[in-house]
Amino acid sequence: MEEKPQTTPVEPPRGFFSAHVDDKGRLKLPVDLQQYLSAIGDAKFFVTSVDDRIARIYPISVWKGNEKVLEALATEDPDAAEALLFVTNDYGAEAKVDPQGRVTLPTDLRRALALENQEVRLDWSQGAINVYSKAEYEARKRQAKDSLAEKLKAAKLKGFK
Repeated sequence: MEEKPQTTPVEPPRGFFSAHVDDKGRLKLPVDLQQYLSAIGDAKFFVTSVDDRIARIYPISVWKGNEKVLEALATEDPDAAEALLFVTNDYGAEAKVDPQGRVTLPTDLRRALALENQEVRLDWSQGAINVYSKAEYEARKRQAKDSLAEKLKAAKLKGFK
């Protein structure tokens, strides 16, 4: 009986990354994110927004899971499912990472979220890359720092070190 080699799960990158969207809408991914995407094995992605504030780059396998969630949601809350599907399809497009490590963001998406020809911040969370405009990143940073001492105290009570 042949044994299959055990694969170690690849951990997603942590922290924020700076990147740039060029005048043609191409987002140059940092090397850490390129390596992670390559390691997880999805060659195709779905680029969209789910909240009208940040762009998200989903590996296609993750996006297909979201489509199943929306199908299930349609039986409970058809208006919510239809609205989410409409918005994500309106902004969305399939994409691939080119040989230079770039992903092209859909035109309507990058215009609506003010991502054209500027520096952006990226992070990995909930199965996708988040793409923040400078203004959105700064707003979230201010909000996160508001009452930070109280937030830290609550986290420490839960075991945060």
